[in-house]
Amino acid sequence: MHANLASILKPKCFVMPTTKHMAFTLLLIFSGFISQSQIIIKGKVIDAATKEAIHGASIHCTDTGCTCGCSTNSSGEFLIDCEDNCKNFSISFIGYTTHLTSISHIGEIITLSPSTSLMNEVVVSANRGETVKRSQAPIAINQINTKTIQETKAITADQLLNKVSGVNMISLGNEQHQMSIRQPMTTKSLFLYLEDGIPVRTTGLFNHNALLEMNMASVKNIEVIKGPSSSLYGSEAIGGVVNFITAAPASIPVLKLSAQGNNIGYKRVDLQSGFSKNKWGFALNGYYADKRNSFMEYSDFHKATLTGRVDYRFSNKTTLSSSATWLNYYSDMPGGVDSTMFATRTFVNPQTFTYRKVDALRYRSTLSHTWNDNSKTTGSIIYRNSSIGQNPNYRIKDDFKKINGQWIGRKELAHGEINESSFNSYSFIGQHKQNLTWKKANLIGGLSIDLSPSTYNAGYIQIKKDTITKKYVSYQKTDSTLTHYTNRINNYAAFVNFEFSPVEKLRVVASLRYDLFNYDFDNHLKTSAFTGSRDTVNRFSKFSPKLGFTYNVSNKTGLYANYSQGFVPPQVTEMYTGVKIPNIKPSVFYNYEVGGWIEIVKNKLSVDASVYNLDGTNEIISVKLEDGSTENRNAGKTSHKGIEFGLNALPLKEVTVRFGGAYSKHSFTEFIEKGNNYTGNEMNNAPRWLHNAEIWYRPSFVNGLRIGAEWQTVGSYYMDPKNTVKYEGYNVLNLRAGYQYNGFEIWMNVINATDNYYSYISTKTNSYSYQLAEPRNFIVGMSYDLGRLIKD
Repeated sequence: MHANLASILKPKCFVMPTTKHMAFTLLLIFSGFISQSQIIIKGKVIDAATKEAIHGASIHCTDTGCTCGCSTNSSGEFLIDCEDNCKNFSISFIGYTTHLTSISHIGEIITLSPSTSLMNEVVVSANRGETVKRSQAPIAINQINTKTIQETKAITADQLLNKVSGVNMISLGNEQHQMSIRQPMTTKSLFLYLEDGIPVRTTGLFNHNALLEMNMASVKNIEVIKGPSSSLYGSEAIGGVVNFITAAPASIPVLKLSAQGNNIGYKRVDLQSGFSKNKWGFALNGYYADKRNSFMEYSDFHKATLTGRVDYRFSNKTTLSSSATWLNYYSDMPGGVDSTMFATRTFVNPQTFTYRKVDALRYRSTLSHTWNDNSKTTGSIIYRNSSIGQNPNYRIKDDFKKINGQWIGRKELAHGEINESSFNSYSFIGQHKQNLTWKKANLIGGLSIDLSPSTYNAGYIQIKKDTITKKYVSYQKTDSTLTHYTNRINNYAAFVNFEFSPVEKLRVVASLRYDLFNYDFDNHLKTSAFTGSRDTVNRFSKFSPKLGFTYNVSNKTGLYANYSQGFVPPQVTEMYTGVKIPNIKPSVFYNYEVGGWIEIVKNKLSVDASVYNLDGTNEIISVKLEDGSTENRNAGKTSHKGIEFGLNALPLKEVTVRFGGAYSKHSFTEFIEKGNNYTGNEMNNAPRWLHNAEIWYRPSFVNGLRIGAEWQTVGSYYMDPKNTVKYEGYNVLNLRAGYQYNGFEIWMNVINATDNYYSYISTKTNSYSYQLAEPRNFIVGMSYDLGRLIKD
């Protein structure tokens, strides 16, 4: 038997056999001597937090004179034969703390923990899903890792994203939101949201609430690219790209159930599960959230979402991964409060029937094949279906109004609309990566096709208003259809990314993307100011370049610079609202950026910073014409300048400190909208200062205990583009504590611990509007991993 094995094990490293027992069970055993000088070692390496297999981890003997070593395959498995005098081993992988062990202390499970050093941080969004060192990416990119997600216990995505310097995700209640990344707080299509590198929504149908469609129970980490990234990811990637990376099936059984709730009506249950067996891997993650009778009148909601994923490994070189996410969402739509209600802390609401509901389904199937160590091809097919139905509060208008100094109409009547926007997407994305022998170069090229037919319809409703309470109490549908159209949006794109190192320590990255859009608009009603434009076909195209470099002065210090362009094609609502179809083109943004990082004390103190200048041109604004009418035109220019900085420190073994901040100025360069000249003014809803700081204490004398505090600051800003009135901004303190023992965990978060009264976002148009923040609330939760009870 030993002689036969010895004839097989001539190389020092080879692929581990994929028998049923070895694939499902995590093994690290010594099967004895092959001869007087050989010993067999076989096992699997996994991530300590996610329990996922780690592909490419290095295992080698550290004893003098020993040369045996190996790397794990796509299942995290390895098998090597070593000399019998090998006693000590090192297991390592980029982004993880190296694990040193000896033969006598090796257990059945080898787990690697993420490294605390930013210099070893890896990212997957820098060049379309291929893992690279952060120090080789010439962009401002931040990662919210698994540990942060697991310890924060966020119930909304903004509680995570606002930890990133320069990011201000604004809560509009019930997971609805706006965003600010190198842009003012806005609902405009200036941000691209991805799930595993694939856009959540199709181009031309941007929705500022897109992230409520995310299943946060399936997310293992989040990456944020700040600044334009159209050269790799396409349109809308202007202020930033947010990529939610979902969990793969765990190598060992995981079945985690959790429940949490707070004292202002919120309740939620989560399911996180997964396992691998033979060539198969399975994961099922989701949650149900519900809120009733909160502090604000008429603000109930519920959300159910579930993600299933199945992976199949044909071989160590070929894998197929398929996932589907289902969502059902409903929320009351109360809207903001006016200045009187805000000043008097009045939490009643005039709405009684307005709502937003979303039904969505996303499917992705990705086939990956590694040809050799230098060549890899992936192809993905995608299907998306999304429907947003609304009875929106912002469409309600009173019939009783003042015209030429006289009040006309009936006080007890108002009008509004019920609308629905939906689309289907059929997409393909293919790409190939090729490593070259010249100057450590690599080339990534690919193409994408997105065919997305969409529909929109809106119907008129009559509303009854209580003249005493000022509440809108009921509505009646009519036969009057305001809008009904379909639009087929086709997007064809090709992209290429080239990297090389002309000299040691210098890495040059260049990328280029070409996009072609075809809008085929079909109006099912007669053309009018309400129903929309005539039938038509519009085409847009754009080349988007990017050029940057990184220079690593040492293992602790690096610099980068880049120039990039981003673009936004006209949205459907900008093109076909009204009788006349405007002659508008994509808006283009030009970005110049420099930055760097330094690890001042190894694994103790690191700092990073970036400075940017982003100019927007051809921005679409509504221009007032000589006859008094308005028309959308490419007539707007804006300027965005800022500095972002972050600090991570480990002053004591038990204490970690993080600080992120940004100072920016957003201005109208040339901007005359509807006859109002804002040129030279600061943009509204654009705070100059953003800060977020956090400290965690994990006492060694109570293993599994954590206590944390987070302080967030949003500075003052103008509420209107005329710069007539400012909002003072706000500060908020959040406290968190948790305890974990084996598979059991409990936690409590105190959100807005000082019970500060403030508004998430405050605006002034014809009147004032304040989006009230939640008062102090206590979130208590617990979870247990039943996977620990499952026997191999």
